[in-house]
Amino acid sequence: MEKTPKWSRVSAVAGAAVMAMAGVQSPAQAADMNDVKHVLLISFDGLHEQDVARCIGSNACPNLALLAKSGVTYSNAHTPHLSDSFPGLAALVTGGSPRSAGLFYDVSYDRTLYAPLDSNCTGAQGWNVVFDETTGIDAQGGGALVHLNGGGAFNPDAIPYAKVNGVCKPVYPHNYIKTNTVFEVVKQHIHGARTAWADKHAWGYDWVNGPSGTGVDDLARTEINSIDPKTNTYYLDSYTHTEVFDNLHVQALINEIDGLDSTGQTSAPVPTVFGTNFQTLSVAQKSPVAKLGGYLDADFTPGPQVSAAITYLDGALGRVVQELKQRNLYASTLIIVTAKHGQSPTDHTKLVKNGDTLTKLLETSNYLDSGGNFGQNNTKTGNLNDGSGLPGTGFVQTDDVGLIWLRDPSQKAAVVKTLKANLGCNAPGICADGPQAYILEGDRLTDWFGSPSNGRTPDIIVQPNPGVIYTSSTGKDEEHGGNAPDDSHLGLVVSFPGIRHAGRTDDHYVFTTQVAPTILRALDLDPQLLHAVQIEGTPMLPGLGLER
Repeated sequence: MEKTPKWSRVSAVAGAAVMAMAGVQSPAQAADMNDVKHVLLISFDGLHEQDVARCIGSNACPNLALLAKSGVTYSNAHTPHLSDSFPGLAALVTGGSPRSAGLFYDVSYDRTLYAPLDSNCTGAQGWNVVFDETTGIDAQGGGALVHLNGGGAFNPDAIPYAKVNGVCKPVYPHNYIKTNTVFEVVKQHIHGARTAWADKHAWGYDWVNGPSGTGVDDLARTEINSIDPKTNTYYLDSYTHTEVFDNLHVQALINEIDGLDSTGQTSAPVPTVFGTNFQTLSVAQKSPVAKLGGYLDADFTPGPQVSAAITYLDGALGRVVQELKQRNLYASTLIIVTAKHGQSPTDHTKLVKNGDTLTKLLETSNYLDSGGNFGQNNTKTGNLNDGSGLPGTGFVQTDDVGLIWLRDPSQKAAVVKTLKANLGCNAPGICADGPQAYILEGDRLTDWFGSPSNGRTPDIIVQPNPGVIYTSSTGKDEEHGGNAPDDSHLGLVVSFPGIRHAGRTDDHYVFTTQVAPTILRALDLDPQLLHAVQIEGTPMLPGLGLER
């Protein structure tokens, strides 16, 4: 199928030729933007806008600075209200928030689904969906995650069921997302296009394929929670070990730029849209301040681990850009550097870890089982995704946000009353009594995320005071997932040699959802081909000279 002919590259080039013949200097950028043939999307998870400004200003990230000089830096870019990895990436590749894409967290709940062991769809509905490292078959039966590719297949016990036109069918991650992705659109509308992506979970990120299940030609199966065979330890055990994992993604990109698949084993066309995710910065940010992780102050001064992580990522970026130049692809590749999410709190003085007081309050108030035996908290083996968790129980997901799916939605008013009566940090308080905290429900929640009646949207969302993490863990001092400023305010640099007035900063308030329609327009495709763009009216990023 050929490209959608809404915008004509031929007419733009012809117009430039006429102006040149008339002795008028046509802006090079107007023609050059028609030369985008590839889009490279890179997510440095945890990258705040302040990180970008500081490292460019101090020359700590020279490679990113060079991209900024030939592009636009968006200083006011934000996630669409939630900043977990799933909605964060969905924003970038669908153009939609959880309201349209339906992805709230990698661990969530859906009232319409049946348990993985209920292949006839005859039991209770309502399933605690877990699409993380345990989605790979290595995790079946509580097995060790010993293979980088997650074992090479889906864990069947992780796959719930749904009735589709009266037929009980499995719901793989690509069935779970509710809208299409840029990968699907590009493959469907650009003849001979190839797509590629690499992320942190080998099988949980299958949803980037979109509902067709075939949007990504080369989806690298890399599992960050697996065991490095060279050290017999997990890639997440330190930020320097995470670099080893991220280097696999660097090599995947280089292989793809060199005309190979991500493994480097097979010849393949250079992808039209491709990219990857990096975890090193996120791990360094989470690392306790006492262990030299995180930031030194409220001004985003990086601690030793974060500083080293930024240096590493900039070097990785430089390697990829250099390969584009060596293969004569730099002048035809639009490069987007951003993040799925930030990290909170960067100001360590705001950190509060009183344990999961939100879940405890819901349990003691009998809105969830008082013993914690709800969803996949109650499995036969004690392991997630063994297929035996309890259906129909409701669920609560907490990090630095709380997503609540009630066991009995008719109790919502009573739950909200209980939450509002316990906003403070004193037991059994939920630390949501500050000016930037809120209890989201009713019309406002529906406006942001869709109605809970659809089965996927939480009944209530609790945004605690910035700095609160619902955990007692001593292993991390920062987290992501919610709508705290440090979670949602991200770095975003869009670079291409033909961008109009390159090297400037754009301070318009933008959402990361605007990246997806921008990718399509840069490739001369109609952004309306994205379902989420149609539903939410998502505009392109401003100031790139892509208006036609």
